[in-house]
Amino acid sequence: MKAFAIMLRILRQFRRDKRTLALIFLAPLVVLSLMYLVFNGDAYKPNLGVIELPEPIEARLEEHGAAIFHYDGEAEAEQALDARTIDAYLMPGAQAMKLRLEGSEPSVNKAVLLLMSDLADHQGANLSKPEVSYLHGSSDMSSIDQLGPILIGFFVFFFVFLIAGVSFLRERTTGTLERLLSTPLKRSELVAGYIGGFGMFTMIQALLISWFCIQILDIMMNGAFGYVLLVTLLLSMTALTLGTLLSAFANNELQMIQFIPLIIVPQLFLSGLFPLDTLPGWLVSLKYIMPLTYGTEALSDIMIRGKGWDSIAINVVVLVAFSTIFSLLNVIALRKHRKI
Repeated sequence: MKAFAIMLRILRQFRRDKRTLALIFLAPLVVLSLMYLVFNGDAYKPNLGVIELPEPIEARLEEHGAAIFHYDGEAEAEQALDARTIDAYLMPGAQAMKLRLEGSEPSVNKAVLLLMSDLADHQGANLSKPEVSYLHGSSDMSSIDQLGPILIGFFVFFFVFLIAGVSFLRERTTGTLERLLSTPLKRSELVAGYIGGFGMFTMIQALLISWFCIQILDIMMNGAFGYVLLVTLLLSMTALTLGTLLSAFANNELQMIQFIPLIIVPQLFLSGLFPLDTLPGWLVSLKYIMPLTYGTEALSDIMIRGKGWDSIAINVVVLVAFSTIFSLLNVIALRKHRKI
């Protein structure tokens, strides 16, 4: 009977906590639906540039699903390749066809090379063994080199979000936040103090994760380490301000953790972990409101493509904007906790 009484108490507790009930039953369905869309998407069809290629070969490429882009010369095709408008370009050579790959995504490289393999039996063209070269990366580039920037961004974002949210929630549940708000301290000063305090640790964490992945795990690094540190630090600050903001809407640590499948998991799937061209358009459009998208894109440009400030400037500005907006929303959210 005593065990039955405890069971009834727990059931009543969950019945009163509508948010927990919704997340227990709905969050797994949302994540599973997202995984279904990601893993059940169509096979990736490469964007292929062609230069003075015979029409029969172009026709065969289109039959195999490739999107064809025509260029007048190699310089124009190289510019499109660098802008990632195309995944590769193909042109006739003295001995064999010349295939130039963008190279930063092994899965896309594999799709292009598989397309060439499917055309190997085409008469009159030696497509079975084209002369392959890479704009970025090489044939030895591994999946971890591609996923490294994404994983760095994800782990920085995830751990800062979780730790900051739970820590700020504990400040509220223990009464510390209420006592601080009863003083003449301004809400903006309180938010700035918390962000500054947590920010010192996020800076160390960003430096440690980035250094460990590049120096110890030997993940590909073609750009400047300073830019990597800048982007990871901004990702940390965005996760910090978002975590503290959402903690205002949680009543306990369990509810804070329940935000993970709704806030963190979708960002991971839409941050470049999988080719987004295979996903529904409405789903891909969600990436533009997700901070992790901009962080991982900037890290990939730095670490894999060796880009500099011109390529990451927009992503940096967007991350700063996210942090600023979340900070302002934190100040507004503190209104409901101020009793005096």
